Amino acid sequence: MSTAIIIPARYASTRLPGKPLIEVGGKPIIQWVYEKAKQSKYANKVIVATDDERIYNAVKDFGGEAEMTSPNHQSGSDRIFEVMNKNPDITMAVNVQGDEPLITPESIDSAIESLKNDKSADIATLIREIKDEEEIKNPNVVKVVFDNFDNALYFSRSPIPYERNKNKTKTYAHIGLYAYKKNALEKMSNLNQSSLELAESLEQLRALQNGMKIKVSIVDYKPIGIDTPDDVEEFKKILGAL
Repeated sequence: MSTAIIIPARYASTRLPGKPLIEVGGKPIIQWVYEKAKQSKYANKVIVATDDERIYNAVKDFGGEAEMTSPNHQSGSDRIFEVMNKNPDITMAVNVQGDEPLITPESIDSAIESLKNDKSADIATLIREIKDEEEIKNPNVVKVVFDNFDNALYFSRSPIPYERNKNKTKTYAHIGLYAYKKNALEKMSNLNQSSLELAESLEQLRALQNGMKIKVSIVDYKPIGIDTPDDVEEFKKILGAL
């Protein structure tokens, strides 16, 4: 029985091809992510899941663990499920994005702890409070509402809740890190895309629409993803200020 952090990493990227291998501060971005994940208190292993030999070899070169996966997967969760099937001892997997080099081990552990503490939960994820109106209106920032027991009710690219009465509640943004129980990820992989998922382009809505339970944990962490050359420069600036 073990918990694994699995980092899906693809070479192909429309805006920034080969981004996992871009070097910043003397090491590739995928190594920054891997080393953060290794600091988790609860994970037994960290594995990079890739379909590209260049990424596989780079991870091996810095002493990391990597597995080659099918190039035909449509999502990161499908890639993670393949790794879980190859490693039957893994009963819980955490999907950490391979382009978020500033992910904190405390945030990863918050999701793992949340899922372990709720026997009826299928998935756990992270959220953060947002106050900036531009973020609230931005469709690329996914919003979430949840119940009094920290179970997600809905995710949307639209501002939710709609504030007919101002200052009655807070607004939260979703952080795309997931912890899955193995049976939950298997169920997700075998479900057809749902109508809400197709409408919003949000995979987690497939789980909610099929009655699965997603726990949320509030963290003080704002992700900085590497998607463009400007993001690389921003990461360099942040490292220089640390």
